[in-house]
Amino acid sequence: MSTSIRIPAVAGTFYPADPAQLQAEVRAFMAGDNDPVPVLGCVVPHAGYMYSGHVAGALYARIEVPRVCILMCPNHTGRGHGLSIMSRGYWATPLGRVAIDEALAESLKESCPELTEDADAHRFEHSAEVQLPFLQVRHPHPAIVPIAVGTWQPELLSSLGDAIAAAVSAHPERVLIIASSDMNHYESDAVTRIKDQKAIRQVLALQPQALHETVQREDISMCGMGPTFVMLTAANALGATSAELVRYATSGDISGDRDRVVGYAGIIVQ
Repeated sequence: MSTSIRIPAVAGTFYPADPAQLQAEVRAFMAGDNDPVPVLGCVVPHAGYMYSGHVAGALYARIEVPRVCILMCPNHTGRGHGLSIMSRGYWATPLGRVAIDEALAESLKESCPELTEDADAHRFEHSAEVQLPFLQVRHPHPAIVPIAVGTWQPELLSSLGDAIAAAVSAHPERVLIIASSDMNHYESDAVTRIKDQKAIRQVLALQPQALHETVQREDISMCGMGPTFVMLTAANALGATSAELVRYATSGDISGDRDRVVGYAGIIVQ
C-alpha cells in the first residue's frame, strides 16, 4: 500500500517555502529568554506568519513541545465531515515530513465513533499546516494526529474532548493538545479587542460551555471555537488547574489598519 503524504497547501503564501528562510523566521519568532513549561493544551493562531507568527512563536517558545501532538483546527473550506481525522501517513512541509501517530489516531477513532477518516477536509486547510514548522523547530521528530473540527454541536465537541482525554491518559508518552484558532474577524480593532477579551476570559476560566455561549451571544467570529472547546474539555478531564494568556495582538498591530482586523491569542492550559 502506498504511503499517504499530505502535501503543503500554503507554503510560499502563509509562510516561506524556502527551508532555510522558513527555519530562520520561525526561530526569530521564538527568540528571547524562555523557560519552557509542560502544558496540557494550548490555543494558537493560524494566520499568515507576517500577521500572527509573533503570537504563535511566543506561545511555542513558552511551552515544552513533546514528540506527539493532537492538532485540531477549524474547517474553513467546508470540505469533508464535521469531525475529520487522518490516521495514516505523513504531512510534508518545506522542513521535511511529520508523521501521523497511527496508534493514537486509531485509539481516538475507537473512543469517538463520530470521528471520520477524511483526508479531503485537510487537503486545502491552512490552519493545521501552519503549526507544523513550529513543531518541527521545537522537536526533532514530531508526530501529530490531525483533526479538522467543522461542527459547533456541544455534544459532539464534548464527546471528542472526552475521547481525547481517555486516549492521552492511556498513551505511553506525554501528548500536547493544540487548538488552532484565530479570534474575532474583520471588525474594528477596538471592537475586536473587546469581543476577544470576552472569549479569552472563558478560556482562562477553563469553561468550554461558557465559551460556546459567549461566542454565540456576543457574535464573536472565533473560527476555532470548536477546537478550543474540545481542548478545554480534554484538559479539564486530565486535571487542568490554570490557563495563561501568553500574548495577544491584532492584525492592525502589523498592518496599521485599525478599521478591519483579526485578533490573535496564544493561551496555555496547565
